[in-house]
Amino acid sequence: MSPISLIIVTIFLVGYALIALEGITRINKAAVALLMFVFTWTVFMFEPESYINIHNPEDLVLTINALVERHLGSTATTLFFLMGAMAIVEVVDRNGGFNFVTNMMRTKSKRSLLWRVAFMTFFLSAILDNLTTSIVMVMLLRKLVKSAKDRVKYAALIIVAANSGGAFSPIGDVTTIMLWNGGMITAGGVIKELLVPSLVSMLVPAFMLMTQLKGELEAPEINKGDEVNELNALQRKVVFLLGVGGLIFVPIFHNLTNLPPFMGILLALGSLWLITEIFYGTGHLAKRENVRNRLSRLLSKVDMSTILFFLGILMAVGCLEEIGVLHLLGVWLNDISGGNHYLVTGIIGVLSSIVDNVPLVAGCMGMYPIEAMGDMAVDGVFWQLLAYCAGVGGSMLIVGSAAGVVVMGLEKISFGNYVKHMTLFSLVGYLSGMFCYYLIRTFIF
Repeated sequence: MSPISLIIVTIFLVGYALIALEGITRINKAAVALLMFVFTWTVFMFEPESYINIHNPEDLVLTINALVERHLGSTATTLFFLMGAMAIVEVVDRNGGFNFVTNMMRTKSKRSLLWRVAFMTFFLSAILDNLTTSIVMVMLLRKLVKSAKDRVKYAALIIVAANSGGAFSPIGDVTTIMLWNGGMITAGGVIKELLVPSLVSMLVPAFMLMTQLKGELEAPEINKGDEVNELNALQRKVVFLLGVGGLIFVPIFHNLTNLPPFMGILLALGSLWLITEIFYGTGHLAKRENVRNRLSRLLSKVDMSTILFFLGILMAVGCLEEIGVLHLLGVWLNDISGGNHYLVTGIIGVLSSIVDNVPLVAGCMGMYPIEAMGDMAVDGVFWQLLAYCAGVGGSMLIVGSAAGVVVMGLEKISFGNYVKHMTLFSLVGYLSGMFCYYLIRTFIF
């Protein structure tokens, strides 16, 4: 590894450590992530010709700008998706669209709520995606649990259940979408063989977490400002159907048009915005000057700190990808495993809890060709395990998945707090699911 590469990796590791110690340092993780982004790419510029085979100074500068913009474009698709999903959920929630779901989940028993949260998150993330589901469930959780200490545990379970639910669905996670579109897995194959292992990876941590929850819940006080229903019952139902239906339509839109998923989110947001503007611009609401739940007002509720954290961390990982560190890591894994695909994908799953799983999966897709038969065939052991491990493995650390980062930002959960409450449970669930998959492949399929 060159000195420049070593400095870049060191900057990333130091920044990652500061993010992990946010609860101790009290330094906002978004600030650290943004500095990681800028510093890694600044150091990259000291010897860009080491990584880009262009020696003409003018062409080199243009190529570097195009490189950064390419990564920024890839990152922006995630950011716009996140902002759109957060805005949609906020509008539906503040206009009473989730009231019936909240009422259905409401219970005084801490353990009963745990299972309701776990199963709803698991199956909802397979229909929507783990990122959107996490946002929806955290919004609902705030109406059900008053104690911040208890809410951290439920929020941690949301992360695990969302990642596990997304792993068995071809549209539940970015990595499964990548593998599905790349022809490595089929929708029927991944659902058939990964449903049970993914469910196990959620059930085991849930059972372990249940031992820490006893007694009854104290419901949070209702904020009268938040609970004002400015729309009538029919309009609230329309808002719910448009919001949730729009989120469900996103993967369908992606498959029909091959356009990035964030465009489907913006389509859903634009449609919801148009209809609510019509609602608020007609009838008795048209005469009111101060309408609280109009979408233009609710946009201020989008958590920009979380958005900027995503920007910084994803762009820093992009720099690691450009200097070849992730590729070298994949080659090293292949060498030390001796062709044991359970070991390779298992380690990739652990790594996905540290760095973004998208470049890890992308690297594997580029390193290993699809074969006609065997573990590398379509729906083979390697590709299905990769889908499972990259998705579920991200639950071991809160920064290891998009769902974790979002929940971290929304509920202000520290890295250390998550490690304390969920990392060990998630690891046990992760390994249990892998063992379950081994039994299924060995004795059933």
